[in-house]
Amino acid sequence: MSFVEYGDMIKDGDTAIVFLGHESMFPVKVQHGTVTQTKYGVIRHSTDLIGKKYGSKVTCSKGGWVFILHPTPELWTMNLPHRTQILYSTDISIITMMLELKPGSIVCESGTGSGSLSHAVIRTVAPMGHLYTVEFHQQRAEKAREEFREHGVEHLVTVTNQDVCKNGFGVSNIADAVFLDIPSPWEAIGHAKSALKAEGGRICSFSPCIEQVQRTCLAMEEYGFTEINTLEILLRVYNVRTISLQIPDLGKAAEDNSSTGFDSSNPSNQGSPCSNLQQGAVQFKSGVPLREMVGHTGYLTFATKSLF
Repeated sequence: MSFVEYGDMIKDGDTAIVFLGHESMFPVKVQHGTVTQTKYGVIRHSTDLIGKKYGSKVTCSKGGWVFILHPTPELWTMNLPHRTQILYSTDISIITMMLELKPGSIVCESGTGSGSLSHAVIRTVAPMGHLYTVEFHQQRAEKAREEFREHGVEHLVTVTNQDVCKNGFGVSNIADAVFLDIPSPWEAIGHAKSALKAEGGRICSFSPCIEQVQRTCLAMEEYGFTEINTLEILLRVYNVRTISLQIPDLGKAAEDNSSTGFDSSNPSNQGSPCSNLQQGAVQFKSGVPLREMVGHTGYLTFATKSLF
């Protein structure tokens, strides 16, 4: 099993996603002799999972059933253990696009955190690219290394435990893109510039507070970055529903006929829409926004390393 290569069969040691519904799923490490409890009953790994195909419908001990899904960065983002606040797919998608990531790209990241963005970046730059990720907290760095190894992507990522604001990323003039998600990103802009390739590159900084954005933009300008811009992604979901609306009463047909010269005694006018107009209701599909929406997550500041 690998987060960047799809496998058909569930094997011992895989990380799989137990899907109970769109709002209910969780990851599980597949192991011989292990059982997993769900609200529909027990799943026995040896008989119910190992050797089955990903996407299989598995019947639990109480008669209910679940689907077993192959992990993806998107599913992992929704189900990973939170060691820190994480980035979600809405922000990750625009980061991937604006940093112009592609297979073969070299990316520097700080901090690693819970690894939500890291998994998405690794999937994007595989199979020839590489991610250099720096985490200040030692235990989080060790846990990230363990997860990358379990997920079959350790050859695509290097995890370093150090302070990026003081010691940088440990690489120079090789990165196509740099991503910063730290409390004081302005202190790491110089190291980011050193890590980026000589002929240019893109940088992104994620900050929840506008004061952080202001100081970061000033530092970017000081270090010669160009095309500096900040944006915020707000996701608004619409539900498609069938709704009913009353047909308005536009007055009696006789009054309308007299004003328009309509002759109801003329046989040729029998059966016309005006003669059959009755008050009632009509149904049609409409997009209805949710009453609550996800609000502010953070500001994304992008810039380009100057060629001069």
